[in-house]
Amino acid sequence: MSERGNGAVLRIITLVLAFALGVMAAILYNRVGEKTRGVKVRYEDWAKLNIVLDEISRKYVDTVDYAAVTDAAVSAAMSALDPHSVYIPPVQLEASEEDLAGNFDGIGIQFNVPNDTAIVLEVIPGGPAEKVGLQTGDRILKVDDKVIAGVSFPQDDMVKLMKGPAGTKVRILVLRAGEQIPFDITRGRIPIRSVDASFMIDSETGYLRLTRFSRNTVTEFRKATASLSTAGMKRLIFDLRDNSGGYFDQAILLCEEFLPKDAEIVYLEGLHHPRENYTSSGKGSLKDMDLVVLINENSASSSEIFAGAIQDNDRGRLVGRRTYGKGLVQEPVYFTDGSGIRLTVARFYTPSGRCIQKPYSDDYAYDIYKRYASGEVFSRDSLHVDTTDVHKTLLGRTVYGGGGIVPDVFVPVDTTKATKFFIQCNKKATQMRFASRMFDRNRAEILKIKDFKGMDAFFASHPVLPAFRSFASSTDGIVAAEDEFRETAPYLEPQLKALVARYSQLGEDAFYKYYLPVDDVVEAALKEF
Repeated sequence: MSERGNGAVLRIITLVLAFALGVMAAILYNRVGEKTRGVKVRYEDWAKLNIVLDEISRKYVDTVDYAAVTDAAVSAAMSALDPHSVYIPPVQLEASEEDLAGNFDGIGIQFNVPNDTAIVLEVIPGGPAEKVGLQTGDRILKVDDKVIAGVSFPQDDMVKLMKGPAGTKVRILVLRAGEQIPFDITRGRIPIRSVDASFMIDSETGYLRLTRFSRNTVTEFRKATASLSTAGMKRLIFDLRDNSGGYFDQAILLCEEFLPKDAEIVYLEGLHHPRENYTSSGKGSLKDMDLVVLINENSASSSEIFAGAIQDNDRGRLVGRRTYGKGLVQEPVYFTDGSGIRLTVARFYTPSGRCIQKPYSDDYAYDIYKRYASGEVFSRDSLHVDTTDVHKTLLGRTVYGGGGIVPDVFVPVDTTKATKFFIQCNKKATQMRFASRMFDRNRAEILKIKDFKGMDAFFASHPVLPAFRSFASSTDGIVAAEDEFRETAPYLEPQLKALVARYSQLGEDAFYKYYLPVDDVVEAALKEF
């Protein structure tokens, strides 16, 4: 919404509140100060609100924008409940629903903007963009008549230009190998992946990263783990870091892949919602698979249900940092104008009885910032645990409530590796722009690579460290002394390889495969096996 739009809504809310006070004053006293009979209302019902709205409708000095006043009133009412009970306008509701549903209408590409130009990172197989010939590495210059390259153009606005109803057309002008090429694309239905990456770390260890719980999550997960099992997987590192949650039923089905029959998964309960228990059917295919689950402060909702069930049943080890702490059952209510509300009706509890939801506070929205400020993410000693809220796992291990899921193995955020040179490069996104340049100069060779063996051979013949050092100096004026560069190299090199390899056909699998060697949480997970 624009600033002007926000101002209008604020004025409307102010008028509503001011008028509400005026109405109540008018009810109590007439114009000449003669005392009148007050209208009796109770806060247990909605009489006061109805009176105010009725008075506005009958007496307000100007024409009333009923839609704006209604939206303002609903938003204000929802904000008085809890931080997650919200009113969602039509446009926002559509965006949130399509993200959870696991698909959207568009052209089917993923892109990044390392400088001021969008670069295609992936062309989704079978999507409209692939069908007309868009390729990884293409620079997007224009969308229809709108120039988006070489100007300050927000990435979210780029997405809005390319998305649109299936069946509609859009023209994309790209720059490829120095030549401008137009593509007329008919938008279609594009699937959103839940599984971001899945590959073998070594001969026995599979790695799978799940970014959301959408309608397609379990189907994708089963397909990925079947492929890993065929490749020899005997143990799995399941990465739920930064997974913000999603559909509840998908979390239950995912738990069933690992838990034996009749194992408790989660229960939910609320004032108007009697206790409802969920247990495993025992039909999962990974009940005997060694398992380590990775979590962090951005793992929320359904990912916390999964983590809590695995921990309380002693089915696997949790490694990382305390999860977000969002354990609320949200019931959607939809309106015919395309808007809706999400109303909290119950809370989630792990099998041992821990409430996943963290306590509400005045600065609830800034909880993650508080964790960094207090040092919780840097040291387990700074982790606040409610020692009065004690629970036991299936095998008798002690776990604590208080909100979120505390891992079995804590791994802090490591700031010791960040040299001055590395920080300066991060500020200017030098690594990303270097990867883009390296791809441009080796486009044909990189696009032919189909496996990690081929990618390793490419890096053997194209060392990234000396090339990057030269690029940082000549392009951004960032120079590292010999000792500093030597200190930076061990964790800079995997990052550079990951960013370059992402342009190959291996996509996100390559990114995580090359980045994991400097991932302290993965290193700790491997030790747990």
